[in-house]
This record gives sequence, C-alpha cells and structure tokens, in this order.
Amino acid sequence: MTEEQLVIQLQQGPNKEEAFALLVKEHKKRLYWHIRHMVKIHEDADDILQNVFIKVYRNIGKFKGESKLYSWMYRIATNETITFLNKRAKNLQISNEELQDYLIDQLESDVYFEGDEIQKKLQRAIATLPEKQRMVFNLKYFEELKYKEIAEMLDASVGALKSNYHHEAKKIEEYLKNN
Repeated sequence: MTEEQLVIQLQQGPNKEEAFALLVKEHKKRLYWHIRHMVKIHEDADDILQNVFIKVYRNIGKFKGESKLYSWMYRIATNETITFLNKRAKNLQISNEELQDYLIDQLESDVYFEGDEIQKKLQRAIATLPEKQRMVFNLKYFEELKYKEIAEMLDASVGALKSNYHHEAKKIEEYLKNN
C-alpha cells in the first residue's frame, strides 16, 4: 500500500482500523527512538508514543499531504515530547538544562538502558547542546536520516543543517575530550 492509499484509508476508508494498525506497525519503532533520545527513559517514551498515536488517529483528517506522513507524525511526536519535558521541568522546579542532567542521571536506574559509561558520556555531551541542535544531532547521528528528510521535518534548509551538524559534532567531540 502506498502512503497516499494509506492516508485515504485512514481518512475515509472502511478499513480505518486496519490501516491505523499498519501505520503503527510501520512507524512505531522510529518514533519511539526519536522520543526516547529526547526523554531518555523507556516508560516516558512509551507513554508519549501512545499519546502521539492517539493524536495521529484523532487528527489524521487534518493531514493534507503537504509533507510525508512520517514528517507530520514526527512533528506531533516532537511537540508532545517537548510539552512533556517542559511539564517535567516545571514539576521538578528546574530549568530545561538541569532537566537534561536529571534525565541522564535517571538512565542508570532504567532497566531498559543497555549502554555503558561511554554511552552515558555521549548522552551528557548531547545534553549540553541547545534543544533544536540536540534534535538535529539525534536525527542525523542515531536515526541516520538524510539532511533532506531532517530539513522537511524541521522546516529548515539543508545547508543550514549541514553547517549546524558539523558544529554540533565538534562541540560533542570537544566535550568528550575534556570530560
């Protein structure tokens, strides 16, 4: 089934439930890891992912096809995750920067985290980047997306993303050398 056929089924087809199950199956893992790289903790990522798919289901009628379906869902996932992180920071009465340190500290108790000290150090380095730079770095480094895909998701130019990614990688490299 093409993306266009899937969208038609989701919006008006008699097999909307089956189409939605297919959509979840196709995109669940990628969206989970996108969210997980931002929130660090499995349970939080799982909860946010569930909210994302609820929003996608409720709002699929508003999808106009001006971007790829995954890009649209990615933006929903990003917005849901940022809202979650802002609420978490507010509840803990800490800044967003302090929240990043807090989340990385929580990785040690996350039974689903399989990384070692090097992975934690990399996560700490990434946490030093501003929010948008963290997103770009995660999409390019962990999700291995092409600049064109990232540009569509973030509504940015490919040239700016390439330049930013180069600077982000240098900052992370410096952090890893010095810490």
